[in-house]
Amino acid sequence: MLTKLLKYSSLSLVVAVKRSVTISQSNFHLSNQMKLLNDNKQFKKTLELFDKYTKNNTKTFSSYIITQALKACTHLKDLERGKTIHHHLISSRTKDDLYITTLLIHLYMQCNDIASAELLFDTTTKKNVTIYGAMMKGYIKNKQASKAIDLFNQIDKPDEIIINLFFNAWAQSGTPEALHLVKKVSNKIPKSFHSNSILITSLLDALMKCGDIKHAESLFDKSINKTLDMYGAMMKGYIKNNHAKKATDLFNQIKNPNELIINLFFNACAQLKTP
Repeated sequence: MLTKLLKYSSLSLVVAVKRSVTISQSNFHLSNQMKLLNDNKQFKKTLELFDKYTKNNTKTFSSYIITQALKACTHLKDLERGKTIHHHLISSRTKDDLYITTLLIHLYMQCNDIASAELLFDTTTKKNVTIYGAMMKGYIKNKQASKAIDLFNQIDKPDEIIINLFFNAWAQSGTPEALHLVKKVSNKIPKSFHSNSILITSLLDALMKCGDIKHAESLFDKSINKTLDMYGAMMKGYIKNNHAKKATDLFNQIKNPNELIINLFFNACAQLKTP
């Protein structure tokens, strides 16, 4: 009797392992197919494949499959499909999978459903910097810079991406209060961040939009490795603050201007000719 039980247990274990391996292989194959479709911008086909697979397999699909489905929904701005996936298929997973939670927040923000993004964010107990970043980016996209700034103040140790989003939010605000806080934060930036050209460009943009040309010029002059984006931020700022001559002078320092820089140069020239 004991021998039979052991044989039965062993057989059950083998079947379970084989089934698990089969599911894993199936998930891997499907996620690769969906990723390939997304990479080729065939987002509708991605969701068609997802629907076909999940029709009778609502409990076995992997996080990788969910990731590709949510990315397709975001690109299509298919809010209803995204909500269906969230509430009917993966609501229990958002508590433990911060990556999927971040993707959902990004989807809601891209579809201008700020309320759903905020609800998901507020009910997420273990928040990381990436989730804060998704919320801040969403607020900026939806022209709610003040909310992005309020969120920034809740973060103990912001990384370069978060600080960059913070500067973008203040650039959108452009108020005297914004200028004061931008200066305060910029003075506390670790020296290791100073080599980040994207961060410096955002800071230049924020300073210029707040009308602090002097501080922007000082920062620009101190930057050793200047990029075209940094030149562009300065030229755009000069034009905004009616210093077109400075914009054209800066243009003459650029060896290989791109299309954006050339367009800014023409805008500066047009401003110079304006009575």
